[in-house]
Amino acid sequence: MAVKIRLRRMGAKKAPFYRVVVADSRYPRDGRFIEELGTYNPLADPSEFTVDAEKTKKWIANGAQPTDTVKALLKKNNII
Repeated sequence: MAVKIRLRRMGAKKAPFYRVVVADSRYPRDGRFIEELGTYNPLADPSEFTVDAEKTKKWIANGAQPTDTVKALLKKNNII
């Protein structure tokens, strides 16, 4: 089972809001997930990114691969 840390899109049309989740890579983008780690709001000024750092580090240590976008957000916020 390939586990990914990725963004799950929520919110209305043209008003995106994302949840950072751990999901099996075979599940659809907005489908089933294993655990929710945090949120990301790109429309706020500046953009809001909140995530549970301990849970995120635990999942990465156990082999979960963050997507490119999530990896960039984690690096920007000094989590990885």
